[in-house]
Amino acid sequence: MEKSILEIERANYVPKLPLALRGAVKAKEGEPTNSVSDQDEIKKLFPNTYGMPVVEFVKSDEEVTKRINVGVILSGGQAPGGHNVITGLFDTLKSLHPDNRLYGFTMGPSGLIEHRYIELTADYIEEYRNTGGFDMIGSGRTKLEEIEQFEKGYEILKELDIKALVIIGGDDSNTNACVLAEYYASKGYGIQVIGCPKTIDGDLKNEYIEASFGFDTCTKTYSELIGNIERDCNSSKKYWHFIKVMGRSASHIALECALQCHPNVCLISEEIEAKDMTLNDIVENLCEIIAKRAEKGLNYGSVIVPEGVIEFIPAIGRLIDELNDLLAAHGHEYRDLDPEKQREYILNHLSEENAATYITLPEDVAHQLSLDRDPHGNVPVSLIETEKLLSEMCGQLLAKWKKEGRFVGKYATQHHFLGYEGRCAIPSNYDADYCYSLGTSAAQLIAAGKTGYMAIVKNTVDHADRCIGGGVPMTMMMNMERRNGQMKPVIKKALVDLNGKPFKAYAAIRDKWAIETSYMYPGPIQYWGPKHICDRTTLTLKLEHQ
Repeated sequence: MEKSILEIERANYVPKLPLALRGAVKAKEGEPTNSVSDQDEIKKLFPNTYGMPVVEFVKSDEEVTKRINVGVILSGGQAPGGHNVITGLFDTLKSLHPDNRLYGFTMGPSGLIEHRYIELTADYIEEYRNTGGFDMIGSGRTKLEEIEQFEKGYEILKELDIKALVIIGGDDSNTNACVLAEYYASKGYGIQVIGCPKTIDGDLKNEYIEASFGFDTCTKTYSELIGNIERDCNSSKKYWHFIKVMGRSASHIALECALQCHPNVCLISEEIEAKDMTLNDIVENLCEIIAKRAEKGLNYGSVIVPEGVIEFIPAIGRLIDELNDLLAAHGHEYRDLDPEKQREYILNHLSEENAATYITLPEDVAHQLSLDRDPHGNVPVSLIETEKLLSEMCGQLLAKWKKEGRFVGKYATQHHFLGYEGRCAIPSNYDADYCYSLGTSAAQLIAAGKTGYMAIVKNTVDHADRCIGGGVPMTMMMNMERRNGQMKPVIKKALVDLNGKPFKAYAAIRDKWAIETSYMYPGPIQYWGPKHICDRTTLTLKLEHQ
């Protein structure tokens, strides 16, 4: 495989591993755990994996030898650092016993079901150390939820003598891992299942999981690009740039990028929901800022828009909930109709309140909300051009204000969607280190005989030597949510905490940034140079640990 100069240099980078994960370790168990909510329902659904203790790895005087074959799956969207999870897993398995084998199931969970795999050898692994992307084995979004799937997976696991499976994914993928762990435990198949916390959206975290991997690299990549856009904005001084960033179910990316780049406006979905704002409220607030800057002769600016903001507008959220139920029960009756007849069908089957909301939406947005959900029951919000919707609505309101003498400036726009640009970037030092340690923790959980756990690494704001490896039961993170018209157990998403330090830091300064031009230009991710640049964490994580 031909490599760039940067890739060659990064291949030589040696991830920093916590002292507690070097050499011989043992698992120290804490107290029994409970799910975050709905304890009775979750316990009933997961009788074999519920209530297990949190595990922390500590140094041991006794060398552990473990002979075991392991399978690994990359599930869901890409995130920088996935390859390092696998290299950390591989290196630790080989240290436990040189005959241990690691098999990669290709193109996501479907590889397990359809028996597609490759053995990951030392020579093969070497090509992917500290690289971005998921191209080592590929990824996919197949949902593991049917007994037939579990049994088909067991066939190939048994054939390859695989006794443990590591699923690297986000909250939905790890929900699948939890269900699979419970099923194999209930059947006595002797297959361990371990998860790893991946998602650039940053919504898979809690008191034990400080960050989902990929968030650090992704936000640094987006912040570089947003800073470049802001510099262009401040150079030409003639456009309002509406910049949509990833973040379907939470605004962590938008908030971190705002803290890095100081835009004029950053919408926070969770705040919009808490304040019960309408789409018109959001537009009016934006126009107030645009008009105030125009009064100062500043006919330009930057607006960061989280990808999933439209779902957080309460009226639209209620509409989506009813559309989800309608789609689950009657989608087969209208999904193949032409757009006009489909719209008519939907309006005739919605409640009066939600039908009124549906009518107010632009037809293309309403159509997107009516489309089939992804395998996990989510609205395909990335297809909704929210940044254009908001900018066009602002243009209409500003034109009205201009006639009334309330707006004296000019208004021209540019639109950007930062999505794929951040998902496969070469991992930052933080993600390279963090992911390698996660893979090591996953291997040690396997060596300790654990199943139904998610690998964790804590204290990552401190020196790497003092980081802590371990595992947390996946059932501990579960709650019941409505998906595709049914209540199902899922890992609870972590939303932006409006009482948390990161949001409060932004809220304290945003009025100044709105009117003044206070842009910051973070520049590219640095992989070598001063440690205070190369090894810095996200501002979100730094603030959370102050």
